[in-house]
Amino acid sequence: MAGWSNGSANVSYTSFTLVGFPGLRESRGLLVLPFLSLYLVIVSANALVIHTVLVQRSLHQPMYLLIALLLAVNICAATTVIPAMLFSFSSRFNRISLARCLGQMFCIYFLIVFDCNILLVMALDRFVAICHPLRYPEIVTSRALAGLLGLAAARSTGIVAPVVVLAARVRFCRSDVIHHFACEHMALMKLSCGDISLNKTVGLAIRLFNRVLDMLLLGASYSRIIHAAFRISAGGARAKALNTCGSHLLVIFTVYSSTMSSSIVYRLARAASQDVHNLLSAFYLLLPCLVNPIIYGARTKEIRQHLVTMFRQGKTQDPTGKP
Repeated sequence: MAGWSNGSANVSYTSFTLVGFPGLRESRGLLVLPFLSLYLVIVSANALVIHTVLVQRSLHQPMYLLIALLLAVNICAATTVIPAMLFSFSSRFNRISLARCLGQMFCIYFLIVFDCNILLVMALDRFVAICHPLRYPEIVTSRALAGLLGLAAARSTGIVAPVVVLAARVRFCRSDVIHHFACEHMALMKLSCGDISLNKTVGLAIRLFNRVLDMLLLGASYSRIIHAAFRISAGGARAKALNTCGSHLLVIFTVYSSTMSSSIVYRLARAASQDVHNLLSAFYLLLPCLVNPIIYGARTKEIRQHLVTMFRQGKTQDPTGKP
């Protein structure tokens, strides 16, 4: 591998070596089992709640279908990150082409943004359900829901595409080794040998604008929702509305706090080792995937009841599957 200082400035690498947690050197293989176990837990937990929503006809309502979609996105996000991470621990399977690297970058950030946009759709759904309950069936139709989700996907693409397109135009001649387990934007940009100020500016501006806009929309929606919930005269209906909103707010807090804290710490802790930064990346990428099904499975009464019923039925069956 030619060094950047040895005249390789005219070279632009088209393939790279992913090295997750480089400080561990030969001990990286020991991370395979814990991260593989984490992946299996994430897939199983999310799939269990999704299965419950799909097989129970009483849960075929917009709110529960949105929860199932959110958890499906969690599975996709974990699948985008963890298998590549496991390959990065091996010196035989950790090579990745620039096209695949950019594709992975797009998928990672698309799924993160799409996750946030689904939360916005859920906030709108709860706003109509609690603030305009009599008009809810005529407003939140399957066609309207499909349109909102299509808009959410288009918005996610519009946010992520400029960052990836600008990254594709960069020349990478500093090194062909990415000291990360995935093709994150800044991990790849560290290998550039040209001016990437536009990439940094566009990436930061898009992130700040959308984070601020999302928080304003979510804050406005849930402040109206909570205000309307306290005006409900029936105590049981009020408690149900607040409990449902509480679950959504916990998920929102998990998603946004993990991404924002990672960005803040990444910029403040520049002296920290690469392994620390990689651990922070794993934290913000995987924590929502792990926590979201637990929140909805434990706090959403209807889902929790069906899960308990499924487990009880499983325990009362013999090994042949007969009661």
